[in-house]
Amino acid sequence: MRLNHVTLRVAELDRSVVFYKLLGLTQIVADGGYARFVCPDGDSTLSLESRGEPPGSAPSVISIHFESDRLDELVGELKGEGLVFEQEPEDQAYLWREAILRDPDAHRIFLYYAGVNRLDPPWRLP
Repeated sequence: MRLNHVTLRVAELDRSVVFYKLLGLTQIVADGGYARFVCPDGDSTLSLESRGEPPGSAPSVISIHFESDRLDELVGELKGEGLVFEQEPEDQAYLWREAILRDPDAHRIFLYYAGVNRLDPPWRLP
């Protein structure tokens, strides 16, 4: 089994499309209140669906994790484009290096690098 895609419900589709394109995703579908993107590496996709709610709705508990081999450089580029990070790239106790920002609907976006520890950390079950 493979994960096909994740769909996020968003208040303003156009605003969110701009954000995810800025992160480096390529839009492959635009259909009314729906947009779908493919990640630059591999074939994972993310879709957005407009919910038409006001931007002041409750913050999301959803988080999305995008891995990059060039995390620090990517964060620098995105900051240069005006994106604000809640957390700069930082080494974590669980052996990932990660930075955190939020999309326009307050979904937490983790940009990280884990290398071999992504699927094979020292505490992995046998």
